[in-house]
Amino acid sequence: MTDASNQPPPFEGRNLFEIDIALRDAVARDAGWASPALTAWGATLGAFDTYALADSANRNPPALRAFDRRGERIDDVAFHPAWHELLRMAMAAGEHCAPWRAPQPGAQVARAAMYYLHAQVENGTQCPLTMTYACVPVLTRHATALPQADTWRARVLGDAYDPRPLPVIEKRSALIGMGMTERQGGSDVRTNTTRASRDGEAWRLTGHKWFFSAPQCDAHLVLAQSDDGLGCFLVPRIAPDGARNTIRINRLKDKLGNRSNASAEVEFERALAWPVGPADRGIATILEMVQYTRLDCVIGSAGIMRAAHCFALHNARHRTTFGRRLADHPLMARVLADLALESEAALALALHLARACESGAPDAVRAAARIVTPAGKYWVCKRAIAVAAEALEALGGNGYVEENPLPRFYREAPVNSIWEGSGNIVCLDVARAMRREPEAVDALLEGMRATRGANAHFDRHLARLERALLTTEVVPGDERRLAQAIALTVAAAELVRHAPALIADAYCASRLADDAPGGAAFGVLPGGVDADAVLARTLT
Repeated sequence: MTDASNQPPPFEGRNLFEIDIALRDAVARDAGWASPALTAWGATLGAFDTYALADSANRNPPALRAFDRRGERIDDVAFHPAWHELLRMAMAAGEHCAPWRAPQPGAQVARAAMYYLHAQVENGTQCPLTMTYACVPVLTRHATALPQADTWRARVLGDAYDPRPLPVIEKRSALIGMGMTERQGGSDVRTNTTRASRDGEAWRLTGHKWFFSAPQCDAHLVLAQSDDGLGCFLVPRIAPDGARNTIRINRLKDKLGNRSNASAEVEFERALAWPVGPADRGIATILEMVQYTRLDCVIGSAGIMRAAHCFALHNARHRTTFGRRLADHPLMARVLADLALESEAALALALHLARACESGAPDAVRAAARIVTPAGKYWVCKRAIAVAAEALEALGGNGYVEENPLPRFYREAPVNSIWEGSGNIVCLDVARAMRREPEAVDALLEGMRATRGANAHFDRHLARLERALLTTEVVPGDERRLAQAIALTVAAAELVRHAPALIADAYCASRLADDAPGGAAFGVLPGGVDADAVLARTLT
């Protein structure tokens, strides 16, 4: 029998909240009341059984069932039981609605922490959860013309997972998806060709969607053209009379990652719909939802970073190479410490954005977030891909086999960078927000100026950013550089305010200094960084 020595013990079986000092500290500051629930959630997610569910849900992806045994069109999607169990757990915890169901100071931060922990285990199930979470403000604000509007809101706030295809009035809860992009336009949704026509009090949609996120949801918010312009419509899966709506699923996407989740190409054949918001303001209406889903892209990517890095560090602490632990080799320690800085900065930026969504957030903080959200989505989602790759490499061949979750995290990482606006789109949104809302620029700078004086690298970088932000017009083609500078500065400011000096100083020296490599391969930290101290904070 082969000797299995010099292999790390399983990482699974830990409480993911309790082992995360940075997250625990942040929750204690902003939402201390949520710590007991997050401790329980961290234990649930870190259990061996939950990791097994995640593995099963991804090894057994959903399957399209277009017809039943009698040949009747049903356009259904069949999921593995593991998918259903993971969604049941998340909805029972309130991941899809907690801040709306029980608003209180820190509710958004507590929910962000919940989402961040979930992202460290399984990401596909987060797709319907984030869209449902993001739809609540839209339905609350704009659904006056929606029949059974109160019922829809009540079901969205329900915590008993109910996948049955039934009219919403008969459901215990409801999940909401989105349908925006089409073949001919992609991100250019103004070119959408799906048409909406009146049918008495309701509307009928005819057309298609190229990416229809989570087709098993109980309804979707969909963009469609009418005589009045491009509008937003709620399209139910099941009509109030119990009939299946005429949403034809042509196929499920065969995706690089996110394989536990279903993404579909669909056609509408006079599908029943109701308007949400003004008839000619569909983009503005759905962009309110997008602001929250972009937040979750940042949180989810930060969670993937955390998971990938923890598996790499755990391996390095238990694996011996060339006569000593892998984590004790200076070069590997420098790489792992660099990943730790990236991961903690991503969490800090994500929670900064979550605080901007709190019901009591100051207007200036909300205004600044309209710039920082797309900038943060651009940078954090890009960095998650690099972090996952570097962490996988730290395990060598063991990181490349499917028995280990790192390949799944690596495949999963790009989706948040693409979904809800790929890199160029969100960087253009940064420039657009600056141009249209100069008060948001002022609010952003004012918030960061309060951090001056604690770190020289930060102060010099902020001065450069101030000059760039106060320029009357962003030079076309320079939007990525500007978005990166904003995200780095905000993340650094959060670390300077809240993290130990060894973390904040190392981050600023390696990312903001005049000679910082910025975006280079991990492991090129300045020589003065205490890698062991950084790693001691990272994973207890």
